[in-house]
Amino acid sequence: MAKRHDVLEFAVLGVLSDGPLHGYELRKRLAAVLGPFRALSYGSLYPCLRRLQAKGLIDEVDVTPAIESSAPALSARRARVVYAISADGKEEFAEWANQPGPEAWEDEGFAAHMAFFGRTESRVRLRILEGRRSRLEERVDALRESVSRGRERADAYTLQLQQHGLDGAEREVRWLTELIQTERLSTTGTSDAGTTNTKEQ
Repeated sequence: MAKRHDVLEFAVLGVLSDGPLHGYELRKRLAAVLGPFRALSYGSLYPCLRRLQAKGLIDEVDVTPAIESSAPALSARRARVVYAISADGKEEFAEWANQPGPEAWEDEGFAAHMAFFGRTESRVRLRILEGRRSRLEERVDALRESVSRGRERADAYTLQLQQHGLDGAEREVRWLTELIQTERLSTTGTSDAGTTNTKEQ
């Protein structure tokens, strides 16, 4: 499985594929891409940018000079560095986007990959969706078992929390099944409605 920072590197390359950005705007775009699966701080973003620069995957293309403040009580405005993806970075991103695997269907990895599905080959999109559905079906089974066991000894609030998690996982399985069927229809003209391995809800 890819390390945690690999998902962030992938997302940075994907966002910069749309055009150069300075750090503040890049962080905002990444937060929208990665959503609730991570709290993105500058403390994790800038080390990631340095790693990508060291690999030659992104470049600094413009630095806006810092503005000195005339008022002693005000701090000077910091210089803004603009980052752009390099030719090697574009190749790396394209290869990464089209390599399905376990990292691509874990929570954070799936969010990042799906955000860039428009640049992913159809067969890879389908493989990632199927992998994600399989992982969620395993989660549903585990949650159902937990709820069943918990009825004998857990309090009402714990059971409500477990049931909430189960309901959410079941909804995602249904959503993924719809996406898979749509993907199959758009590429082959056939649906997997008769062959899906989704368990009865």
